[in-house]
Amino acid sequence: MPNNPLILSDSGVTDNQWTIVDGDHSDFSQEYLIVPYTLWQTNKAVLASKLSEGKIGLLLQGEHDIHAENDDVSAFALIAINFPSFMDGRGFSVARLLRERYQFTGELRATGGVIRDQLCYLQRCGFSSFDLADDIDVAAAAESLKDLTEAYQVSADKPAPLFRRRA
Repeated sequence: MPNNPLILSDSGVTDNQWTIVDGDHSDFSQEYLIVPYTLWQTNKAVLASKLSEGKIGLLLQGEHDIHAENDDVSAFALIAINFPSFMDGRGFSVARLLRERYQFTGELRATGGVIRDQLCYLQRCGFSSFDLADDIDVAAAAESLKDLTEAYQVSADKPAPLFRRRA
């Protein structure tokens, strides 16, 4: 799973201050941590102060049942959704649900098997940052966000259809 020093966000290429921790991690001394959902569940009491400071992010998998377990999502500064491969699109649905049904307003990050061709569509589903694999040129990926300039359909990033947006 990527954890690059640079990420692509709404503001362009920026430094990545967040660290994704693995499932066996028990040292929570770093400042900004993204923890897997199961690790969060077992360590809520230990991580509560970081949560209140906005220094804890949640890592969800594409198969995560957001309907059953959504009580905590609004408290996180960042939620990362892992894509095990570029062909697994379940994370798109989780992102839309987080933005539209559960009104998550924090940073929503795509990580894992994300490719440049998907970035515009990920952004339309509500993703605001991308932790890309080492072999992807982040600067070129930033340019790809300009590939599609207009969309007809409603989405997480444009809640009104095109005919309502025209003056």
